[in-house]
Amino acid sequence: MIITGDDEEEIENLKKSLFQEFEMKDLGAMKYFLGIEILRSKNGIFLRQKKYVLDLLAETGLLECKPAETPIILNHGLKIEEGGKLADRGRYQRLVGKLIYLAHTRPDIAYAVGVVSQFMHQPQENHMEAALRIVRYLKGTAGYGVLLEKKEHLEIDGYTDADWASNPNDRRSTAGYFTFLGGNLVTWRSKKQKVVALSSAEAEFRGVKSGITEILWLRRLLSEIGFPPTQGSRLYCDNKAAISISENPLADILTKAVNIKFFKEVLGKLNIGDAVAQLEGECQEGKYCRR
Repeated sequence: MIITGDDEEEIENLKKSLFQEFEMKDLGAMKYFLGIEILRSKNGIFLRQKKYVLDLLAETGLLECKPAETPIILNHGLKIEEGGKLADRGRYQRLVGKLIYLAHTRPDIAYAVGVVSQFMHQPQENHMEAALRIVRYLKGTAGYGVLLEKKEHLEIDGYTDADWASNPNDRRSTAGYFTFLGGNLVTWRSKKQKVVALSSAEAEFRGVKSGITEILWLRRLLSEIGFPPTQGSRLYCDNKAAISISENPLADILTKAVNIKFFKEVLGKLNIGDAVAQLEGECQEGKYCRR
């Protein structure tokens, strides 16, 4: 159990109450919890899973392997090959499951882990090789983690990106984001989009939507715990088409295909009257309309 707070007296009272009801031991300041190491210094708190990585290397027999420079190769093109040789399903699922947990402190492997986790139901040998490459990358970066520093501000910034039509099987795009709170990396995600984007701009817009959603959640969370944001948040995107369209209100014609697809998604589930009413409400909330 982790007990945290800024009222030391209240913390002591809580621990005394717990000791009276349960057989417990106070281990002091947290140093290791569920495979995550917590290291403290004058610079801040550093979270890593070095022991977890070393145990994973020993389990896979790669302690003496040559480290890989990147967690996944460029333009990997991983997919389910027709007639491809199958890998050990149980071993693959256990390995990928551990990599997913490791991504809690390793944002640098989030994309690669997201790719290999798509083949859990039918892993093939090339998928196993990709998963083991991640492990070999970890060999040279076992000490990596996340540093949380004390800052004088609580500004929220985010970055988004999308890999358009990157999946060879269904041509769906992969989008990701990561957000900073007070200059510290706090959340990140890489996930395949639910629908097929007709253009890179559409894929980027969908990625931006996920980033905005995360920023809004963080702002509301800060407000609920008594630290309401006093400044606006910034979201960065590197797609020139998406930036150009967002800066030019007259460019709506370029996103007509996106708008039509949104209408089709809703009309497929509702009758026309209900669909129009729902779209009007969601446009007011900024869900479907860009402005």
